[in-house]
Amino acid sequence: MNFDFSDDQRLLAQEVRRMLAETSTSAEIRRVLEGHATHSGAVWNNLIGMGAAAAAIPEEFGGAGLGYLELCLIAEEAGRHLAPVPLASSFYLAAEALMRSGNEEQQRRWLPRIASGDVIATAALANAEAWSTDPEPVFADGRLTGRFAVVPDAMIAGLLVLRAGDTLVLVDPAAAGVARRAIATLDPTRPCGEVVCADVAAHVLCAGESGAALCERVLNAAAVLLAFEQVGGATRILEIARDYALQRKAFGRQIGSFQALKHKMADVYTANELARVHAYYGAWALSSDAPELAVAAAAARVAASGAFNRAAEEGIEIHGGIGYTWEMDCHLYMRRARYLAQLIGSEHDWRTRLADALIREAA
Repeated sequence: MNFDFSDDQRLLAQEVRRMLAETSTSAEIRRVLEGHATHSGAVWNNLIGMGAAAAAIPEEFGGAGLGYLELCLIAEEAGRHLAPVPLASSFYLAAEALMRSGNEEQQRRWLPRIASGDVIATAALANAEAWSTDPEPVFADGRLTGRFAVVPDAMIAGLLVLRAGDTLVLVDPAAAGVARRAIATLDPTRPCGEVVCADVAAHVLCAGESGAALCERVLNAAAVLLAFEQVGGATRILEIARDYALQRKAFGRQIGSFQALKHKMADVYTANELARVHAYYGAWALSSDAPELAVAAAAARVAASGAFNRAAEEGIEIHGGIGYTWEMDCHLYMRRARYLAQLIGSEHDWRTRLADALIREAA
């Protein structure tokens, strides 16, 4: 049994890594961070042009028709290079919801436009009670009313997938009654916004038990893909910290030769590799649509969130006093680690989901 990715899949990952190394530079990330752009057009256009972003969308809908395994590797590279693009909102969430439940007219209208980058889509599906406040989202007679407090990439989205109870609806953000407001976040390279709908025309994507099941399926898929982003980021910040520890000297020695720092880096490496194992298990469950997906996705989410947060924290500490300065890139990884850990629900939420999934599996 082969527990690794194929040579062709690895070759795709190498090409994406090469492209991101050239485009998703520290200068480009900081340009977005400082508010000069909502996202990196160069990175986004390259991901779209290569067909990498749309790897899991079928060819009949304008995608590359590759699969989830390829998208997982692309997600890892995006995380490694802190790509400031709406990959998660547009492809992990919105496109996945459309592929899983949209009718043929909805799919043919929106998926090719998402795959080509003509439309950036987003979704608010996780923990409706926590992420939305008064008025609570209500959908009736084809109209949606409610407030969605934290919606990723809300300000640049051309399509919203929103959840009201167990009903998922498609909303045009330019429609009458829709108001959007940018909100401050720790990681402005992945911006969020508030969306308020006041008696807005909406189209049903899925409802009832099917709607609830769809939300769970999309969130589980997103958890696996985000885990790969987190593993990529955690791996890279450890490499940066290691390289610094081999260059920086104190008391006539490389600081990397001190046992305390060796222990730190060994612990981070162990956490990263454990997270990678869980991410691989999640990738298998996602690509094969296995019944273990709920457990695998939750485990990957918990392990990867913890690993990236730890790696980012230790990366700053290993750099010492200079690690806390604006000029170093350490804070970019800390920002992304904190953001990804909350994007579709906190680590605590996913621990609860993992426990519930294990109980169901044992029953």
